[in-house]
Amino acid sequence: MRGANRHGARLHLVGLARHADGRVLAQRAVAAKGNEIAAAPEVLAGRDLAGRVVTMDALLAQRALARQIRAQGGHYLMVAKDNQPELRAAIHRLFAEPPPPAAGDRLEAATTVDKGHGRLETRTLERSAALTPYLDWPGVGQVLRRTCRVVVLKTGEIREETSYGVTSLPPEEASAAQVEALWRGHWAIENRVHRVRDGTFGEDAGQVRRGAAPQALAALRNALLGLLRAAGWANIADAVRHYGAYAHRALALISAPPSPPARL
Repeated sequence: MRGANRHGARLHLVGLARHADGRVLAQRAVAAKGNEIAAAPEVLAGRDLAGRVVTMDALLAQRALARQIRAQGGHYLMVAKDNQPELRAAIHRLFAEPPPPAAGDRLEAATTVDKGHGRLETRTLERSAALTPYLDWPGVGQVLRRTCRVVVLKTGEIREETSYGVTSLPPEEASAAQVEALWRGHWAIENRVHRVRDGTFGEDAGQVRRGAAPQALAALRNALLGLLRAAGWANIADAVRHYGAYAHRALALISAPPSPPARL
């Protein structure tokens, strides 16, 4: 909450959102960004995760959280960065110096290409189950390497980034293409929630800071986002302008019968 932070109120919010529609299902306030590690298990506690895959930022790639997700019946997809150096190094070595193919390894790669906003972006996800018997990681099913290559069409500039990940999904349950879709889908919480709240709803500019008011306002913005998307709006800025011009339609929208509860 950047506006509140301007006055020294160090408020961060941990959110749980669905990939499909960006609906925020839970939100918890923490004093500092590092406290997300303690808050994430509380946000997930008691939820039925059967048939669900939980994705998260690299900070939350923690053994305890992986164990909890599996215990609650779900699967996880975690990104391995510098906070898990041994895990990251093991995955890097596997793809950089691959051993002879092992029976049942299910090596596979999937590539997607997108062009837009003046850029050509190529993403390749490779997966392997070769480390599954050796990694000290709860319920690991396969490890991943994802390479993203971006070409700026106007200047010809090329940027390339390689990331590593681990998932409990076994190869027979998720193809490389499906895992890539999950990895990319994780950014729904940034693209469909955070950016809209910060920009369209002006959350970054707001300086409310006392008590639980910043968190309450964030919850109202989350609810409004869910309501507008349930009403069929894809462009939230257009929706805000529309209902700002037609107050009676806004009143009709907020008084409509509630939709069924969301399930993670």
